[in-house]
Amino acid sequence: MRFNEAARHHARNCMDCWPRRDVRLLYRSGEADAFIAEAPELAGCIADGTTRQEALANVEVVITEWIETAQELGRCVPAPRGRLLFA
Repeated sequence: MRFNEAARHHARNCMDCWPRRDVRLLYRSGEADAFIAEAPELAGCIADGTTRQEALANVEVVITEWIETAQELGRCVPAPRGRLLFA
């Protein structure tokens, strides 16, 4: 299997790797008066919301879009490494 084919195969299976409970950083931004949620393994995967729940829901959308884009480009998606953290 060539690299791009292997990457696409991995990316197709990645949605199952990222269940809702896995890696997220959630913190409150004093400057923006908002909650910020991140998936640090996915570069640039960050979202905000006026409540914790909204920030987490928004980052789920961003994670899905990040993984779909990786699939389209034939790139690997790193597996989540941890759990939801509140700061």
